[in-house]
Amino acid sequence: MLIESNAHFSTVLTMIQSLVNTPDGTQVVKLLLRWMHFLAGVTWIGLLYFFNLINVPFQKTLDAPTKGKVNPELLTRTLWWFRWGAVVTVLVGLMYYAMYILSPEAKAAGVNPWAQLGIWLVIVLVTYAIMFALYRVPALTKDGRILAVVIFILMLLMTWAILYFLGNASNVVDAVGNKTYLGNKSLSIGVGGGMGILMLLNVWGVIWPAQKRIIQWTRDNVANGTPIPPEAATLARQAFLASRTNAWLSLPMLFFMAQSHDYAFFAGK
Repeated sequence: MLIESNAHFSTVLTMIQSLVNTPDGTQVVKLLLRWMHFLAGVTWIGLLYFFNLINVPFQKTLDAPTKGKVNPELLTRTLWWFRWGAVVTVLVGLMYYAMYILSPEAKAAGVNPWAQLGIWLVIVLVTYAIMFALYRVPALTKDGRILAVVIFILMLLMTWAILYFLGNASNVVDAVGNKTYLGNKSLSIGVGGGMGILMLLNVWGVIWPAQKRIIQWTRDNVANGTPIPPEAATLARQAFLASRTNAWLSLPMLFFMAQSHDYAFFAGK
């Protein structure tokens, strides 16, 4: 009986080994990074949609005393997961992008991957500096539709810059005289990941600083009757617009991130 059991076990083990591909050390790291990136991203974007689709309409149904009791507890906890989910998503995604996507494609094209990563980050950071300034322009923040149009144009310019500088990076010419370009993955994630970094900076540069001050003023008002400063309305408006911008940006961001592993959108050269 023992011999038969061992024989059955060996047969089952052989079947499992034929179905499962055992990863090596590098593949394990890649799997863990991608899993962490997806898990943190689901947390971040899920809460982003919660704020925009549920919380914003819900807040309109609450009176001031109820907001004073509910919002400090609700927003403090959700914003903690929201902002740190954004950090983990972007940092892990940057590691994966630099090490396993941009690096091999850049080396195949005969260019320094770190130089390309630096150019990409400069383009994204300059774009955010402009976006951050837009939230301080009353003529734009008064009407969110106008701000949306301006940010849409800004995104087109950022996309063009990323595709132009990364898409034309090459020092390698093949046997028939054609240049070797960065592939679809590098360019697609360059665009989608750039939008993700803008969203992260919106979280930490606009949404969280504004909400942190508003939450503290609300607590002081409930505890001591301290009046909420008039500037709270301005900060709340800026946080709302930044959050709404993130909600819309998440759509093309997810599109470019997802299609980088499917349809070769930028592989026409």
